[in-house]
Amino acid sequence: MSLVFPHTFVPWFRAVAPYIHMYRGKTFVVALAGEAIAAGKLSAFVQDLAILHAMGLKLVLVHGFRPQVNEQLAAKGQVSRYHNGIRITDSVTLDAAQEAAGQLRFEIEAAFSQGLPNTPMANATVRVVSGNFLTARPIGIVDGVDMKHSGLVRRVDHEAISRAINGGAIVLLSPFGFSPTGEAFNLTMEDVATSTAIALQSDKLLFLTEVPGIRERPDDPESAIDTELALVDARRLLAQSPPPAQPTDVAHYLRHCVRACEAGVERSHILPFATDGAILLEVFTHDGVGTMVVDEKLESLREATADDVGGILQLIEPFERDGTLVRRERTSIERDIANYTVIEHDGIIFGCAALHPYPEARTAEMAALTVSPLSQGQGDGERLLKRVEQRARAAGLESLFVLTTRTMHWFLKRGFTPVDPDWLPEARKRKYNWDRRSQVLVKRL
Repeated sequence: MSLVFPHTFVPWFRAVAPYIHMYRGKTFVVALAGEAIAAGKLSAFVQDLAILHAMGLKLVLVHGFRPQVNEQLAAKGQVSRYHNGIRITDSVTLDAAQEAAGQLRFEIEAAFSQGLPNTPMANATVRVVSGNFLTARPIGIVDGVDMKHSGLVRRVDHEAISRAINGGAIVLLSPFGFSPTGEAFNLTMEDVATSTAIALQSDKLLFLTEVPGIRERPDDPESAIDTELALVDARRLLAQSPPPAQPTDVAHYLRHCVRACEAGVERSHILPFATDGAILLEVFTHDGVGTMVVDEKLESLREATADDVGGILQLIEPFERDGTLVRRERTSIERDIANYTVIEHDGIIFGCAALHPYPEARTAEMAALTVSPLSQGQGDGERLLKRVEQRARAAGLESLFVLTTRTMHWFLKRGFTPVDPDWLPEARKRKYNWDRRSQVLVKRL
């Protein structure tokens, strides 16, 4: 039996709790690449999805089947052919796709039905619903290439899907659609997932893929993953990229993420299935593990309101306890709340700073500059400082000062210079704690 360590488990669980509250009742469309199933990741992925389902999320799962279709074709002595990242589906390929889809649907439904003791599926009751939710149309001839039985989503029966997920079921979609005349078309997982997310106006669209995400420098395969990509930057990257030659090209996924965001889906994600628990890490941690495409930066930098008092107190309390910050009573924060600037991420306060003006001396104090340990090193402190400087300039002030005992070097690097405490405005000097011996630093605006 594994041991549970309260000193690590309890803080972790408390950190996750806001996300659990936030996502309850939300709709996620999750696309699982067939490569993940071929790599033996299905069981762990289904367990993670069952956890999300147990937490009250509404889920639609779209599976891919590229390697499975390729395997079927190889067994028939056929070769896979693609154009612009989309499979050309002749009659033999269509048969292979139908066989692969039927087998994968059986495997996925079986995985959701397992209930082995001592696994995340124990005591889980997950109902999976499949059906003819998609109407398709042929792609036709593209660049002189006849795509044959390859199709695009024409319509998603979002009302039927909504009834199923609102009733507690997980909807499972295969990349197949049918025309009103009953003709079958081979679709792409990406098109099905994106069209479904748009039709449902889902809260998230997540691709579990063989690529780790979008690199900060796309031409450098060793560069770090860009965890958050603004829609405008995603469009720019697509414009600079050649059309995807293979469906595993990063541009193929990015194109669908952009399409989803442009059509109203709040967030779309590219996640590596090679990372165990990737979907849990992406949903329940601040930075996640892949790339998230958003219409605008999720960090909302704004002036605080009375509703933020509790979040500010929770943020600064650990720093007050270890002596980094001077203790502030709730009543004083409530009184001065209009002086505070906060950085909010998904409804959670991750940073704050206060501006206390001394108009008679043409200066102001920046106090309580705090950034959560979960987002330190990502520039939140810089953004807060710039916003406070803007507020001070707008008020006609000429300088900004801080009192600090432990972070002097951070301020020195950002243009502050040390002065004697006697420099302080008279009203602030009367409140200066000589026992604390705080350094006073000033920045000219």
